[in-house]
Amino acid sequence: MTFIQQQRDTRRGRRALVAGSVGNLIEWYEFGVYGYFATIIAARFFTPEGGSEAEALVRTYASFALAFFFRPVGAALFGRLGDRVGRRPVLVLVITLMTVATTLIGVLPTYAQAGALAPWLLTFLRMLQGLSAGGEFGGAVSVMTEFAPPGRRGLYGSWQSFTVALGLLAGAGAAALLATVLTAEQLGAWGWRLPFLLTLPLGLGALWLRLRLDETPVFVAERFEETPPPREVVRAVALGAGRIMGWAAAGYTFLVVLPSYLQSSLGATFQQALLATVLANLGFAATIVPAGLLSDRVGRRAVMVTGAVLVVVLAVPLLNLLRDSGVSNTVKGVAVCGAGAVVGLMAGPGPAMLSEMFPTRVRHTGLGLAYALSNAVFSGCAGLIITETIERTGSVDIPAYYAAAACAVSVPALLTPASARRAGVPKPGVERAG
Repeated sequence: MTFIQQQRDTRRGRRALVAGSVGNLIEWYEFGVYGYFATIIAARFFTPEGGSEAEALVRTYASFALAFFFRPVGAALFGRLGDRVGRRPVLVLVITLMTVATTLIGVLPTYAQAGALAPWLLTFLRMLQGLSAGGEFGGAVSVMTEFAPPGRRGLYGSWQSFTVALGLLAGAGAAALLATVLTAEQLGAWGWRLPFLLTLPLGLGALWLRLRLDETPVFVAERFEETPPPREVVRAVALGAGRIMGWAAAGYTFLVVLPSYLQSSLGATFQQALLATVLANLGFAATIVPAGLLSDRVGRRAVMVTGAVLVVVLAVPLLNLLRDSGVSNTVKGVAVCGAGAVVGLMAGPGPAMLSEMFPTRVRHTGLGLAYALSNAVFSGCAGLIITETIERTGSVDIPAYYAAAACAVSVPALLTPASARRAGVPKPGVERAG
């Protein structure tokens, strides 16, 4: 390979990294904003006359969960399209759908303005977001890992998870800024709309980047290769979903559900809850890329199992520490930051690990479905399950039990060898990572 060709491939790889990850950033920015403003959205869309705040919050999280349950549908629909016609056109389509749906949430009428129609309109837009998000992950990770240089899939794939952290931080930052400069009345009346409207210019920028994206050489070379048997693909999807369920549950518990939990169960203010979320996401962001890079050296499973075991051991002590009035806020801040860092150990290697489980011919569909199914159950339902269970049991340890249990189940799945791959098998040296 000539020097000029190497430089061209490097530029294409970097362009794919940016174009692939920017849509993911927007997606998680929006999901973060929805989670951070859950109590406000509940009051504006799900609280008719006589309804309780707890009831409205549960309905808000139900809408939140519904969007996640449309992710597998989007993963199957757009994944099939991506495996047939290419990664690039699908990534252009899903970022357009996500941008339109999110922007429209910012102009929706509330329950007071449109009555019972308001929550249905919000739920419909959440469904569209779920569809687009389902197609986003498989396409973005396929592009990143298929453009990755040899021995760098973990590093390139980790940028998908890193943009999750950036998106959640951006959402938390926007919420914190608005909570600081606006009064509570202004924030509830119209301020909550601004972060959703900001998606429009962000989405247009992402669309421009993706229109300039090349199709991956691996897809062009192997698109007509033999398709593996459906049974083998289904087995790999189920195993992949099991491997990342701990990442999904712990990530949403500590990074998204935390604000509402701190407010409703521990009496924290909106600003305090957002600060805790920012610290958790900073810890999350700090470990993702190093974890992905480390997985290129020691294997994906070793790094991910370490993160899952740490969540099992530390989840309950973390919540006990947050409730302890004798512990300083500084120590609590460090603990929350550490919790995010542990989740990063699973999120860094996760995308590359899923990508390496599937051949090129079904990669977009397979890894997208594994991710979407796991997140539909263990991320999308996190807020609903935790809130409802706390209401019924009165136990404020439920979030810790939830995250720890999911991670405990992930460990044996991570230690189970992946099924045989028929086409597009990763080059020698990567098998230990699968």
